[in-house]
Amino acid sequence: MSVRLSPTGVIELRGVCLSEDAEILLQHLLAVPGAVVDWEECESAHTAIIQVLLFAKSSLRGVPKGAALRDWVHPLLLSSQSVQS
Repeated sequence: MSVRLSPTGVIELRGVCLSEDAEILLQHLLAVPGAVVDWEECESAHTAIIQVLLFAKSSLRGVPKGAALRDWVHPLLLSSQSVQS
């Protein structure tokens, strides 16, 4: 499973996160307000995943494995968090 809630309450994104995973991610974020999203093992993510992360303004742990996520999306999410904070 590419989106899972760890026993410690951290939401983990791993491997390839598909559009279907966006609903699971949203459910976890709603169930655990303020949860940290660890995406160090994420290789790629559908735009639906990115949209949920942008909307939720969750705290992100680590830098994703995938080059596109690392180079383009990660800086976008970080800048969006600092603007909204």
